[in-house]
Amino acid sequence: MKNRMILPAVLAAAFLMVLYFAFPLKGKTTGKNGAQTAADSLTQKEDSTMETMNLTEEEWKQRLTPEEYRVLRERGTERPFTGLYWDNHENGTYKCAACGAQLFSSETKFDSGCGWPSFYDVSSSDAIELKKDYSFGMIRFEVICKKCGSHLGHVFNDGPQPTNLRYCINSASLHFKKEENPKTKNK
Repeated sequence: MKNRMILPAVLAAAFLMVLYFAFPLKGKTTGKNGAQTAADSLTQKEDSTMETMNLTEEEWKQRLTPEEYRVLRERGTERPFTGLYWDNHENGTYKCAACGAQLFSSETKFDSGCGWPSFYDVSSSDAIELKKDYSFGMIRFEVICKKCGSHLGHVFNDGPQPTNLRYCINSASLHFKKEENPKTKNK
């Protein structure tokens, strides 16, 4: 009985890999805020004007909570629908929990139904870098804070217009700064 179940699983995995290679990450070359798509960002050169943070792992452990350290420095993932910001609808900005770099705006946040905060664009293309991630038998793009090198989450090509991207970010990797006088109400 088990042998009969293995073949469909192998075929499904092969089909998903074919889909991945047949339909690579898509989207505009630049998003609303000038951010490059995931595929374009892989070839992006390191911006020498960005000041980086280089702390020892011991310094990071002192600076971050245990959960922040696990997610940001050990490339962990929080369980879906458990993070502080997955259902946050307030206006403001999302910053890196490790270094304070501005990463995302509530204007680009949307409900993807995945259980993690999701954004279709970054605040600045200089804020993040993307790295191919082959963990867990998948091929995806890891989102990393360019200032401190911390793991934020992953980006996928199933997001809304105008970028078609979904930055799926761990709440533990973010700090939210509420906008004092919101101009428009975020839905």
